[in-house]
Amino acid sequence: MPPSTRADRRMKTMVLPLAAVAPPPLLPCPAEAGWELVARGRLSRRGANGEPSGGFSAANYLSETDALLLLSDAPQGRVSAWSGLRQLGRVPLRPLFQLDLKGSPSAPLPAEIDGEGLVVLGDRLWVASEGRRSTDRPAQLLAFDRASGLLERAYPLPDDWQPGPGRGLGANKGPESLALLRRTGQADVLLMASESPLLQDPPGQVRLLGWALTPSGPVVRPLARLAIPPGDGWGLTDLLVVDAAAPAPGLLALLRRFRPPDQWQALLAHYPLPDGRADPGVVLEPIRQWDLIAAGLPPDNWEAMTPGPSQADGRASLLLASDDNFSAIQDNHLALLVPRRSGPCQPNR
Repeated sequence: MPPSTRADRRMKTMVLPLAAVAPPPLLPCPAEAGWELVARGRLSRRGANGEPSGGFSAANYLSETDALLLLSDAPQGRVSAWSGLRQLGRVPLRPLFQLDLKGSPSAPLPAEIDGEGLVVLGDRLWVASEGRRSTDRPAQLLAFDRASGLLERAYPLPDDWQPGPGRGLGANKGPESLALLRRTGQADVLLMASESPLLQDPPGQVRLLGWALTPSGPVVRPLARLAIPPGDGWGLTDLLVVDAAAPAPGLLALLRRFRPPDQWQALLAHYPLPDGRADPGVVLEPIRQWDLIAAGLPPDNWEAMTPGPSQADGRASLLLASDDNFSAIQDNHLALLVPRRSGPCQPNR
């Protein structure tokens, strides 16, 4: 059986399930308690087919099969599957397969894409593609068939995000994030943020979009802006909706800063979930921030996060992955964080 056919069949079994029971809270309580680093690991630089593997920019963990899906920002884009996350740090993760992302006759791909955000939902892989302010490398929302990796359709970003004199996304400045917001009785929404401020915007804030997945296709609208740390080099690299069923759901944002020649910083920021009826120009300040390097993560290019496996004590976990940029001096790190929680904390706080 050809490798691509095997990947198609195995990908079909990896479906994001509808949650039957609300997951445990994924935030420290009290917030100042912070996070506990419970496991670390590295991924092999070779995939299941023996070819070079790396550039991991987005992650999606499937607890039912203990499978970790990672999106690579390799020029054409690929999704790889790895097993064994529940034993992270004790045994190496095993590569299962790679699924190449491809254009189709009805929806051709550019010669190169830069896949940076991933949501696995039903029969589709939703990918945020970072742009270069050019017609041959546009920033887009891409919908791929989950089994075959074929592109079904590309969706352009709003006009404000499009390149123009003094406006739009900067080259290689996003979008780098994609998160799923799922609420009972409402359409699923994909949340997408710019990595850095748009050229026409003030420094220290990034825009947030919501793509409502309606029967006729995604409908996009601006939601709010998220305040990020001041100073050159800071950017937002991933988003995650937390405690969606709680009275006050929120957003976790992975923030990264690089300062030449080799200084990396990483923060985890908790924001309120914006109300879709609010003014999209509202700037939301973080409720809390945590320094991930101080928490024990090695200084590197941390780009991806996903809920990880539940722990033996019932606590949720957060998995972070770094992007090695296919560089010999970086690595594909994995880190598993667990929120510290005290006894008096309420279950959904």
